[in-house]
Amino acid sequence: MFKENIIKKVIALSILANGINVLIIIIGYRSGGIPPIATPTNLNEFFTTAVDPLPQALVLTSIVIAVSVTAFALMLCYRIFKKFKTLDIKKLSTLKG
Repeated sequence: MFKENIIKKVIALSILANGINVLIIIIGYRSGGIPPIATPTNLNEFFTTAVDPLPQALVLTSIVIAVSVTAFALMLCYRIFKKFKTLDIKKLSTLKG
């Protein structure tokens, strides 16, 4: 995050988002848990051993959002490089127009 190159900042943001996703999955983990799918054969043990499906749903949503934000940020980086011929933050801040 502290590098001057914009592409490196986008990569760091993507790694940060993936780390948060892993943390959310770890929070929803239950040792010896079964998938959160209730069937007539496992209904008795479902409520005591099933993992929580909410963190999984949140992570799936987060992955879609992270991919969209990363694609948008990379497109902006491409446009910045095409116009200014640099991706360095310090050089961009000194440019006018």
